[in-house]
Parts: sequence; structure tokens; C-alpha cells
Amino acid sequence: MDTLATTLEKAGYEEGHTLFGAPYDFRYGLAAPGHPSQVGSAYLDRLRLLVESACAANGGRPAILVAHSLGGLYALQLLARAPPSWRAAHVKRLVTLSAPWGGSVQVMLTFASGNTLGVPFVDASLIRAEQRSSESNLWLLPTPKVFGNTTLVVSERHNRSYSAKNVTQFLQDIGFAEGVEPYRARTRPLGEALPEPGVPVTCLVGTGVDTVESLVFGEEGFDAGPVKVVYGDGDGTVNLASLVGPIKAWSDSPAQIIEVVELPKVSHTGILNDKSALQQILRIVDSINLNATRTSQ
Repeated sequence: MDTLATTLEKAGYEEGHTLFGAPYDFRYGLAAPGHPSQVGSAYLDRLRLLVESACAANGGRPAILVAHSLGGLYALQLLARAPPSWRAAHVKRLVTLSAPWGGSVQVMLTFASGNTLGVPFVDASLIRAEQRSSESNLWLLPTPKVFGNTTLVVSERHNRSYSAKNVTQFLQDIGFAEGVEPYRARTRPLGEALPEPGVPVTCLVGTGVDTVESLVFGEEGFDAGPVKVVYGDGDGTVNLASLVGPIKAWSDSPAQIIEVVELPKVSHTGILNDKSALQQILRIVDSINLNATRTSQ
């Protein structure tokens, strides 16, 4: 996020006064109502207090939330769990960058055989257990609401195919039965009922980058990795259907303002340092602040 923060600082935003960071431990996630999520819930509490203090430090003007990737899901839950009066008073707009609203097929590869994320000379199987332990990865599994019955994974050894609707069977077959109940009870409901944020939203998404769309594992099983990978549209990490599908449904609500800005050939992490993407982010943030200033006058 350093390049993005530096770009905003060069444009006149001042750290600790008009620019604030809200880092989180990406290994943790949130859970559906009724299920404890100590680390994730504590983060939302700290984020709420930060937003309130930022508004107070700027004459009560509502803040713009800019969130990348998983941060977009956290920001959405912050807004959805807050009273409408709090949202109206404290958040002018939510700006998301590469938010995986409906999960990612690539995460199924992570659970099945590990994912080196492009780092060379790393044995994926050695990091798989650690990756499976992350609450956030369960949260990022493909959601039925977005992917439906589409076949995402095929196992020739098990003679079985898996869609977003039978992820529990997938988790059992890859040898991660202990993940079934946390997924079923804690994280799947978060993706099934994606709430409206209740504030205007601008979503910036990368497109036209090869993104894992389906995986075939051979007779040697999941440990050996996929024998075939099919790619589709997206930002290289998150599928296009997940980047834009769920939020388009929000536009059906007359009370929900939604804007989608597509950035051709911009990757999931590249959105944080690509020159054209940074220009778009700065343009959007500046225009929101300019309109807010004119309105207050």
C-alpha cells in the first residue's frame, strides 16, 4: 500500500490528519452472526473508532474508506453491522480495489495442493497446512451466489466434480475435514448474504488478466497439483464474476449508489502501483472531496 499512500500524500493528503492507515492480519477473518470471531471483531471495533476519530479531526466531515482485496470485505461488514445513522454521519463513500466479493477459484487450488503465489523454488505442499489454517482463506472460497453449479474442480482420482455448491465435499476429499464445519457455519453465510453497504460505492477492478477458472487433478490426487488449469477473465487472482457480479445486484436498490470502474490489464496487486490505476483512484477520491466541499459551502 506504500505506493498508493505516497501518491495520496503527494496530492496533499497528510498522514495522521487527512490520511489514515488501517492494517489488519490477513490470516484472520470474520464469521456469521452468532459465531465468535475475536480477532476479526476486534479489528472492526478499532476500525470504527479510527473512522470516528478521523471525522472528528476534520470538522465532522464523513470519511472515504479505500480498501484493497480482503479489506473490501472487512469494510463492507463494518458498514453492514453499523446503524444507518452511523453510516450517514461517518462514511461518505466506500472505494474498493480488487474486492473478492464472491470468492476466488484460485483459493480452491490453495486448499487442495498449496499455492506458492508465484514465489520460485518453494514446495507448495510445505506451505499448504499454514494456508489451510487461515480463517480468511475459508472466507474467500467461491460462493454459490456467484459461481452456482459451474464446475470449478475435477478430481479424476475421486471421479467427482466440484462446484461452489459442494465445497464441503471438496474439503473432505482433499483431506481437510476439519475445515468443513467452520466453512459451513462461520464463513459460507457471509458470502451467501452479501449485504448492501448503505453508502455510495465505487469499485475499481482489474480485467483481462488470465485468472484460474477451473482445475483438473489427475489420478495422483490433490497433493500432486493440477494436471490442467483453465483460465478466464479477472485480475489474475479474483475472477471477473466475483469482482463485479454481486455488486451489480446492489444497483437494483434505488437507495444504493454503485459505480464500477474497469481497469484493463491491471492485476490484483498491480492496482496498487499501476500508474493509470493510481490516477483513477486519486481522481475518484479528489472528486468526492471536492463535491463534499462544494456541498458544505
